[in-house]
Amino acid sequence: MKVFIAGIDGYLGWSLARHLAGRGADISGADRFLRRAWVEEMGSGSVVPIAPMPERLDAFRSRFGRDLRFFEGDLCDYRFVRDALADVRPDAVVHLGEMPSAPYSMIDVDHCVFTHQNNVIGTLNVLYAMREACPDAHLLKLGTMGEYGTPNLDIPEGFFTVDYRGRTDTLPFPRQAGSWYHWTKVHDSNNVMFACRLWGLAATDIMQGVVFGTGLDPTEARLNTRFDIDQAFGTTINRFCAQAVIGHALTPYGSGHQRRGFLPLADSMACLTLALDHPPGEGEYRVLNQFQEVYSVTELAEKVRAVGNRKGLDVTIQPLENPRVEREDHHYNPDHQGLRDLGYEPTTDVETELGRVLDDLTDHRGEILKRQSVFVPDIRWNAARRPVSAQPVADDAMDKSR
Repeated sequence: MKVFIAGIDGYLGWSLARHLAGRGADISGADRFLRRAWVEEMGSGSVVPIAPMPERLDAFRSRFGRDLRFFEGDLCDYRFVRDALADVRPDAVVHLGEMPSAPYSMIDVDHCVFTHQNNVIGTLNVLYAMREACPDAHLLKLGTMGEYGTPNLDIPEGFFTVDYRGRTDTLPFPRQAGSWYHWTKVHDSNNVMFACRLWGLAATDIMQGVVFGTGLDPTEARLNTRFDIDQAFGTTINRFCAQAVIGHALTPYGSGHQRRGFLPLADSMACLTLALDHPPGEGEYRVLNQFQEVYSVTELAEKVRAVGNRKGLDVTIQPLENPRVEREDHHYNPDHQGLRDLGYEPTTDVETELGRVLDDLTDHRGEILKRQSVFVPDIRWNAARRPVSAQPVADDAMDKSR
């Protein structure tokens, strides 16, 4: 199978490239290295050092015995996207090439507008480029469980059947996103669904929960994926584990009763692979909710504390005032049967994976200590972050990533 990964330099993108290549897939991909620059803008960096792309490509070639075809460019440039897909003619396009942070999108008007331009226009370009260059390819687009919000109803996988005034129809489940970023993902889902209906494209929309894990390569550091801990790009459990390793109190926001779906990085790779191995039919728009278990933020903090204490760490918990505008006490019961029907079985339990993350991060304790100031959030949902806003990083990616 030929797979093109948009956003291949990122946390999920590089992990997926390694995973699929290990199964024999022919991998190509594109990136503009903006994730590296966005994290630097937040005053941080990957605490697991990651190699520049030429070194990654060399290590990939050594490991898998073949080249990874890499295209450096911007998904907001339609000709770039079209020409790359026309050159590769992939069987599947995995779209991970978006700005993935709710806090980043909430900094100010510039970051909000940039997030919409980058994500919505980039996805439209991918759709049109696939129509022109590879209309029979399967689009696997990464959505987010955050599109649904926290309704006082059980959450289906994309669609539900409604009886209203004596008539019945199956409709998209209402979206109640909680950040400007999550609204861009809602817009993407609507646009992908429309393209399937309009042009007969086949697409899977993965509503993914919160992913955690280090994704270290056991023998080749140049193949490691990134690991972020800042308020904008470090996911909840990854931040908690980094805090535990250096003796910093774990910092759930508010009451900590917010409930979300979580899954280890390895399970994310397994689920994405299953979706690729079992594509939808022509013209089908398929939604799969992707997570392993649902926990509250406090439950996760307690799990990190328990695992850390068993490893001799002195782990404490100190909640912070919630910088977000969100429900902290709410119903949350999403379905996730679709991937199980395709064969998904959890690769490990959460506590075992937490132990691995804590062990892996011990070797990178110095990098975490250097960056521990990023644990305290200063991005507020209902206020500007700074008196004078910084411009979002878009025009210049970092040279050292090349």
